[in-house]
Amino acid sequence: MKKDWFQKKVKQFSILKGYQKPEKHSDTLKLDSNENFVISKQFQRDLIDSAQKISDVREYPLGRAEKLIEALSKYLSIPSSMIGIGNGSDQVLDLILANFCSKKTRVLTSEPTFGFFEERCKLYSIPTIKVPFSKNMTLDLDTFLKKSKNADLLYLDSPNNPTGFQFPKNDLQKLIRNFDGPVIIDEAYGEFGDYSLVSMIKKQDNLIVSKTFSKDFGLAGLRLGYFVGNKNIVDVFSRIIQYPYPLNSIAIEVGILALQKRKLISEIANQIKQERKRIIENLRKTSAFEVFDSKANFVLFDAKGADRRIYTALVEQGISIRKLGQIGKHKGCLRVTVGTKEMNSKFLLAIRDLLR
Repeated sequence: MKKDWFQKKVKQFSILKGYQKPEKHSDTLKLDSNENFVISKQFQRDLIDSAQKISDVREYPLGRAEKLIEALSKYLSIPSSMIGIGNGSDQVLDLILANFCSKKTRVLTSEPTFGFFEERCKLYSIPTIKVPFSKNMTLDLDTFLKKSKNADLLYLDSPNNPTGFQFPKNDLQKLIRNFDGPVIIDEAYGEFGDYSLVSMIKKQDNLIVSKTFSKDFGLAGLRLGYFVGNKNIVDVFSRIIQYPYPLNSIAIEVGILALQKRKLISEIANQIKQERKRIIENLRKTSAFEVFDSKANFVLFDAKGADRRIYTALVEQGISIRKLGQIGKHKGCLRVTVGTKEMNSKFLLAIRDLLR
């Protein structure tokens, strides 16, 4: 029957794993999704209250997305014509893969990489070439340069999720300049790293940098994402590929208001970096873990086979972190979000008690 094609598609998709969200636990300290809890809930409520006062949600947000892009242009020191927006950076990445790639597009990336991107490649049957992390969770530039000769598109989340690794700036720039094809650098965690490549867009036509309000601005629930790229890519994406109204009115206005608080946001990012250092140093005081360097708002560590026991024990104490299991040769990886000083102290105290 004619409808069989549809059922075959459903069956084909049903065997895919899909993006794995963290387990849901009630009444726990939530350190499992790399959200920014250092920004106060009251700060966000004030932004939303102000946004509601100037919004009429009976209307489509005609012209308001352009105002957000203008605000981003000032924030990034990049022309408006080189900025596109999306319903989270996830949607931006998804639309690029769905519309520009095919079964013949070979994507070069790291192993592991951002889980959503990897699963989307599987959904669209896009082949990937993966460069695994070394034992100490770093990547080899020469290996990437060698494998890039057989790839059509390069994708790197920088800093990487879930490892926290970030190439030295000169190395990543060298990789981009030597790659013959489009390069997507996912800077979801860029504000917690050592640098951003946004300014490189002005001279590098093959570069696309995706970013988000979810991490440094603490607006994960509003799904605000954007990217920078050359004018032709942004024009086609925004005018043809993107939805007519990709963001809701409240999210747009909150984004504009949040960008006016850039000084506070920068201060909070620095606080997170300091707390990240404290977590790494404290976890490294014990031989029970192998702790990896991080340039993101989380810390990855190998519990050396005790990951399930530690994860469960922490949940019982009201603390939820991310259970990742095997990454490369490391079989017991856990990832903890850098929260407020009080949150981090509670986590570290719980770990200390577990290891007694």
